[in-house]
Amino acid sequence: MTDAAREHGAGSPRPLAAFDLDGTLTRRDTLMPFLVRALGASRPYRAVLASSLPLARAAALGGAHRDAAKAAVLGRVLAGVPLARLAEAAESYADHVVAHGLRADVRARVDWHRAEGHELVLVSASPEVYVAPIGSRLGFDAVLATRLEVDTAGVLTGRLLGANCRGPEKVARLRAWRGDAVVLAYAYGDSAGDREMLRLAETGTDLRRGRRVRGPNHG
Repeated sequence: MTDAAREHGAGSPRPLAAFDLDGTLTRRDTLMPFLVRALGASRPYRAVLASSLPLARAAALGGAHRDAAKAAVLGRVLAGVPLARLAEAAESYADHVVAHGLRADVRARVDWHRAEGHELVLVSASPEVYVAPIGSRLGFDAVLATRLEVDTAGVLTGRLLGANCRGPEKVARLRAWRGDAVVLAYAYGDSAGDREMLRLAETGTDLRRGRRVRGPNHG
């Protein structure tokens, strides 16, 4: 830990840094590659084809339409799949992503925050089943991601448990985790789905546009 980290004092809360996953920490989206790795190519791509109408609406309109399209695809792909099967695939996928799929500059930023003694939280719309192992391997203190519903037999229903962790839901999940007065010192994202989280932070960095977003205390 650096001298800067020690200046916070033993009784002071650590500065909190929040990172998005897809396109921010990773070089590409992670969901479809995971589904193909876990279940083979046929099932996920058939689901995409069958969900072509909601996917087209999502591309045109975004927002809630994007969430509905994602739910439609996941419903077709995951219904009836044992959670244990997905969890086993998630471990090897996390190893693959950490070894080959990360942006070197953002990985270095994660390492800098950890060296400074900051608290790290990974906030992602991707499924928690594999986001959590990725976060664990990178030393994140917490992971907030989209949750999948599982029945009493340990089988996925194909439905989400709660909302897709995107847009305003990212802030809602942060507040549910840390309280309504949660303070983000830093946040990193790359899309419209990260906008609310970036604005919550004292220093929010939009990697897609290469600029900082003004935080709540900056007008």
